[in-house]
Amino acid sequence: MPANSWGIIYCPKEGSAHTQKRWKKIRQYLEEKGVNFDYVQSEGAGSVERLAAMMTRTGYATIIIVGGDSALNHAICGIMSTASPTGKHPVLGVIPNGFGNDFAKFWGMHTDDYKNTIDALIFQHTRKVDVGTIQIADADGQNKLLYFLDCVNLGVASSITNLKRKTSNWFGFKTISYFFSALLLLFQRMNFRYVFDMSGEHIEQSAMSICIGSAHGYGQTPSAVPYNGLLDITLVSKPAIFQIFHGLWLLFTGRFLSHRGVKVWRTRHVEFTKLGHAPLSFDGRTYHGHAQSINIGIMPEEIEFLIP
Repeated sequence: MPANSWGIIYCPKEGSAHTQKRWKKIRQYLEEKGVNFDYVQSEGAGSVERLAAMMTRTGYATIIIVGGDSALNHAICGIMSTASPTGKHPVLGVIPNGFGNDFAKFWGMHTDDYKNTIDALIFQHTRKVDVGTIQIADADGQNKLLYFLDCVNLGVASSITNLKRKTSNWFGFKTISYFFSALLLLFQRMNFRYVFDMSGEHIEQSAMSICIGSAHGYGQTPSAVPYNGLLDITLVSKPAIFQIFHGLWLLFTGRFLSHRGVKVWRTRHVEFTKLGHAPLSFDGRTYHGHAQSINIGIMPEEIEFLIP
């Protein structure tokens, strides 16, 4: 019965030639530990949303994502947009398997340590976590409601994680990845005009990037925690060219807030009425539409998440 089994969605790691080999090891360890589970393999991160919705409708009490931040985001969107026959959201868990894995790392889970992660998940230790909401008004007149667990990125920040993922895949080493990410950023548009309101404050400012984080936001909102019902906002004004390299290094080494030109806020809700054609992403997932305005909020302790 679904209620007594884990519903596992395996999302192969993009660009890896050893996807089935890794899943075979994970599956074998799950069987050795006596875990009762059903699994499906996604065709890609995008199909995870459909599969998570299907498992929610079917009545699975626990859904485990074997994947990265983007796959986890698609899963939370599928779960939140689907009614469960039990009347409550399934418990969500993750076995890190993608690039970034920022939300998993917040809880001390890492890609190369799947056995310890599985051991921890078996104990069914859960914590209620916040779910972020993002209402998007597109240029074509459509309105969309999406969800996030980690962060929303605007501007250059929305491409940083993608660049870091690509360069890590090419070179593997952190320092080389940082250097080539910085070089690639030099060819990106660097400045965007934002208009936004929060907590009675109206702000109009040009900036390089903005991160709205419920958790650590890939190092951009390091003080945020996903269970206090609040969002941390970090705005980075456009630095001089040589400061970009320094800023990236601080980002990759976890000292981002000490960078010159950073402003921070904490709020429950923020509305952007002007985005200046800035690129948009959430939980490492790129938004491919043309957002005219976005409304971001937080649902405190909305879903149970399996933690070590």
